[in-house]
Amino acid sequence: MDRLRGRSVGAGGRDGSAVADESTGPGRLVLAATPMGDIGDASQRLRDALASADVVAAEDTRRTRSLAKALGVEITGRVVSFYDHVETARIPALLGDIADGRTVLLVTDAGMPSVSDPGYRLVAACAERALPVTCLPGPSAVTTALALSALPVERFCFDGFAPRKGGQRREWLRTLASEPRACVFFEAPHRLADCLADAVEVLGPDRRAAVCRELTKTYEEVVRGTLAELAAWAVDGARGEITVVLEGARPTAADPADLVEEVEALAADGLRLKDACARVATANGVSRNELYDAVLTARRDGAD
Repeated sequence: MDRLRGRSVGAGGRDGSAVADESTGPGRLVLAATPMGDIGDASQRLRDALASADVVAAEDTRRTRSLAKALGVEITGRVVSFYDHVETARIPALLGDIADGRTVLLVTDAGMPSVSDPGYRLVAACAERALPVTCLPGPSAVTTALALSALPVERFCFDGFAPRKGGQRREWLRTLASEPRACVFFEAPHRLADCLADAVEVLGPDRRAAVCRELTKTYEEVVRGTLAELAAWAVDGARGEITVVLEGARPTAADPADLVEEVEALAADGLRLKDACARVATANGVSRNELYDAVLTARRDGAD
């Protein structure tokens, strides 16, 4: 079990109110969610962290500086880039900053770091070295889309971006054919129509879904319907950032023929055949009469 003991890992400022300085031990890594579009979604904790962090590691330094300016915040710490192609190279220096007692704030262009954005490797490296990590919660396209989908989402899985190539995408969709949980994933607007067409082919036209576009932004749009309806809608093209919520697979009744052995086992233990059929049928959501007929058919076939 990965467990970090010690002082609170709150995201305080450089005044030392909640941040360890070089004389008291390690600093900390702070993951902060940033607005997806509406600047009003920025938390006060994000504002305070941008103003007080010793180092701000940003997926796009220009966008982060623009965000800070829009929030009326002055970044006083060192700003370094932290995007996919430089992530691995930046980690040793950031770990050194944290070990020396500095607060490193990690932000991406929108939403939560590590969720289909840079951050996972840095968090893992901190955990391996027992360096404190905390998180400032906030906007997330995943949970926002789930809430807006109007689908049953008590249980869900997140699959990041759908595969780009058609063959790989259809193979991925096959893994969702019997997935009972709702699935949320990201898709590029220029691939959305092909993705939904593949989903119709693999999952059937009647599976329900929701396409959420430009969440929290001026032109936010949520389109709900069956996969067939959404595929037809997407043919004309869609713009912006896309999050798709796919309904979980609905339970299907078992084939009565597959339950014959279970009935025969109960009958062999002394249960009347009709009672055995009733018990197994109820447990598996099939017709008692159909199961009884399947047992009799199996017995006749076995006697021939």
